[in-house]
Amino acid sequence: MRKAIIKIDTQMAGWLTQDDKGYHFEYAKAYLNQIDAKPVSLTLPLQEAIYTSNILFPFFDGLIPEGWLLDIAEKNWKLNPRDRMGLLLACCKDCIGAVSVEELKEEDKP
Repeated sequence: MRKAIIKIDTQMAGWLTQDDKGYHFEYAKAYLNQIDAKPVSLTLPLQEAIYTSNILFPFFDGLIPEGWLLDIAEKNWKLNPRDRMGLLLACCKDCIGAVSVEELKEEDKP
């Protein structure tokens, strides 16, 4: 299982996970309780229930670079272009816009 922290600006909004059943996105309860909480995407409105999909959610897939920039990332980091979660974790720590993705490694988990 791979897990990422999803941030809006510098604030943690939730977690994206990939396991043998697919992809899951969950908003953090503390984030949902904020008065000014914004959804990560219009396709992932604020809710307590966990979103589940067989494919990487289109919003997150859209954060992954394309074209020559993707080619550079694949070659330099030896990434598989079919590993969408791997590409997201490697390339989207500092995206254009408010959303960022940070890998949550086993040693980082409480």
